[in-house]
Amino acid sequence: MRKTKRFTFQKIFPSSPKPPLKRPRPFKVYSFVPFSPLAMLDPTILTIGGIVLGIAIIERILERWGVIDLVDQFTKVMRFILPVTFYSALIYFFATFMF
Repeated sequence: MRKTKRFTFQKIFPSSPKPPLKRPRPFKVYSFVPFSPLAMLDPTILTIGGIVLGIAIIERILERWGVIDLVDQFTKVMRFILPVTFYSALIYFFATFMF
């Protein structure tokens, strides 16, 4: 059976720490966040949102007037159009957004 050697902490790591290297940076560094909420003000996104909002308002007005058959037709169409519009606008937003 072999003997194990023991090292003290002071032998492995000297007690006097070396001064850290300080080099001047050649340029200033700024934090950059690539997402801005103002990017949502894209005219295409606003137009698509306005059209969807307008259709929803028209649907509510027709419901108040009592034209339930037409409201049902709007609801059936909007169940398909709203998700397609949302995902296509989302894809358009990220495709045209400059990172």
